[in-house]
Amino acid sequence: MRRRDFITTATAAAVCAGVAAPAIAQGAWPGKNKLVKIIVPWPPGAANDALGRLVAQQIRDSFGVTVVVENQSGGSGLIGTKSVIAAEPDGATLLASAFNTVVMPFVLKAADFDPQTDLEVVARTAVAPLVCVITAARPERTLADFVAAAKAEPARWNFAIASLGAAGHLATIDLLQRTGATIPMVSYRGTQPALLDVMTGAVELLIDASFALLPAAKDGTRVRALGIADAQRSVLAPQIPTIAEQGLPGFAHQSWYGIWAPRGTPREIQIEINSLVQKCMRDPAVAAKLTETLLVPIAEDIDQTKVFIRDEIGRARALLQSVNFQPT
Repeated sequence: MRRRDFITTATAAAVCAGVAAPAIAQGAWPGKNKLVKIIVPWPPGAANDALGRLVAQQIRDSFGVTVVVENQSGGSGLIGTKSVIAAEPDGATLLASAFNTVVMPFVLKAADFDPQTDLEVVARTAVAPLVCVITAARPERTLADFVAAAKAEPARWNFAIASLGAAGHLATIDLLQRTGATIPMVSYRGTQPALLDVMTGAVELLIDASFALLPAAKDGTRVRALGIADAQRSVLAPQIPTIAEQGLPGFAHQSWYGIWAPRGTPREIQIEINSLVQKCMRDPAVAAKLTETLLVPIAEDIDQTKVFIRDEIGRARALLQSVNFQPT
């Protein structure tokens, strides 16, 4: 579930350097001499790492306090997540993670926590639309072409899954169920090995985040984009039709990123952090920088985020149960 190697921490620093900090009054949080720690449960270089560093810089600039970003990778994101769950609920320890945080209990047996009650979601930061790509070794150029060919000769098709339980996995399940195509899914340990096999024609299809796949699909010589898995065409690639407009109305899946705090963090602290994130993500310079890295900033309040996550959990549970997926 990593969103690796495309967005760097240097990108986040460049964004921060060129953006004025939001004007937020000094309050109870973060405290004059308080150290704020942002835990990223993945190695440096992933999208949630860059976004976590962006938020860290905004906290530093807004309050003049020390903020450190700590990468606690391991356990498919579980190690860093559990360290935040166990932290004091005073706003001094935050989690910068992604979609996988809310589906982790469906994927890992060791994830013995409830993302809606054991963590406080503070804000979403950005989304990455998903895109479906097909190997250039195949002649099909539209979703309809693929569906027809897959139904005619299902044994000649395989769908790569970059990471079990990731947004791309759920989108693949949804796509196959809606189209009635019954082709195998092949699991990989990350986007890069999955994409490499699509490029070489070892497998035929992959759905994953736009920033990971669109650069490879740019010239169409190795992979071609069949469609964006979003409600409308993406500003990141307006020439690519949506999957919804190709006969699957309402088909929309995204990889998204956010900030969480330990359970019991006071509401006023959550609101203050959310306000900072919203102002940051609404800044035109931030939006421009994130768009360059194929991410779309999000600015919404805590209650909107809670409703969104509740719906995401429900949809993820239903899709995984529909294929009898079992945690490992």
